[in-house]
Amino acid sequence: MSTASHSFTGNTAIVGIGATEFSKESGRSELRLATEAVDLALRDAGIEPAEVGGLVTFSSDTNPEINIAQSLGMGELSFFSRIHYGGGAACATVQQAALAVQSGVADVVVCYRAFNERSGNRFGLGVQDRPPAANAETAHFSWYSPMGLLTPAQWVAMAAQRYLHMTGATSEDLGRVAVADRKHAATNPKAWFYQKPITLEEHQASRWIVEPLRLLDCCQETDGGQALVVTSLDRARDLPGTPAVIRAAAQGSGDGQEMMTSYYANDLCELPEMGVVARQLWETSGLSPADIQTAVLYDHFTPYVLYQLEELGFCGRGEAKDFIRDGNIEMGGGLPINTHGGQLGEAYLHGMNGIAEGVRQVRGSSVNQVDDVNHVLVTAGTGVPTSGLILGVDR
Repeated sequence: MSTASHSFTGNTAIVGIGATEFSKESGRSELRLATEAVDLALRDAGIEPAEVGGLVTFSSDTNPEINIAQSLGMGELSFFSRIHYGGGAACATVQQAALAVQSGVADVVVCYRAFNERSGNRFGLGVQDRPPAANAETAHFSWYSPMGLLTPAQWVAMAAQRYLHMTGATSEDLGRVAVADRKHAATNPKAWFYQKPITLEEHQASRWIVEPLRLLDCCQETDGGQALVVTSLDRARDLPGTPAVIRAAAQGSGDGQEMMTSYYANDLCELPEMGVVARQLWETSGLSPADIQTAVLYDHFTPYVLYQLEELGFCGRGEAKDFIRDGNIEMGGGLPINTHGGQLGEAYLHGMNGIAEGVRQVRGSSVNQVDDVNHVLVTAGTGVPTSGLILGVDR
């Protein structure tokens, strides 16, 4: 795999972000949510719908590209793409958009994700109540479902228990991630848990979901939509807002990868898929962890935040617990993470709201703004084939 350079790096940018409110009962269709978010993102960018040439979303999104185009009067499309693997798709939608823009296939591409994940189809239920399907995508679950491993929380808990055993990390270390996220969410008026911080004691008192995961180790279920607008950096400089330059974007799948159940990997204390992404991000951007001022790390479950800190090189193997205990992930620390509150505190939008926070940090408009931001790292879902971004200030 060659990672010497990616032509879109430094030549494309996110120029617009838009989101609906984040709720537990939106009261409207998923198409309406998607359309609202896209409309807001285009308004933020200062771009007319008719200028959009491409749309990118998730394979699991229920909102067809042509319906978004019709609803907003976009007209003809020259590019449309969908990324698989749930939350692992988030940053890859931006990569696809950047590739299309850089190649000249479309001048403006919008990435979007919208769902009623609380009031409608709840992903946290896993494979329960799904009709059996004898195909390659679902067959591997037959090895785990009979053992009671039915939900994402149960799948993650299997690996997380091993991680705690091998590294000496504890439930309290996981709780420190939740506490930091909720602390940041508490000052974010857009967050579901606005003005609702938690203490480590409250985390420890929350009920078990499946050991070692407590209730407050698990992300929310959210109704809402988020959209992002990507175009060339040259075009971005003619727009009214501040662009977030795409310094790097990558996808990754590990050797022998499975969908959240890679239990036969060489080491259950690693995330090989994020390792593939990390190598590309650093090599193609020419940056290192020392160049990152803040990060948005996919926090569907707290243990995988510790894994990612190590996989991305912010600390050594087994050292994430110490990195977190030292207060590094909170405001004022060495690497504040999830300054919007993350999926534990703001909303669970399959990571798309995290990309928007990365844009705000580059713009200097976050409610929890980190000082002197030059580069922000954003990751997508882990335990599945995944993706990542580095966004930077236009110099």
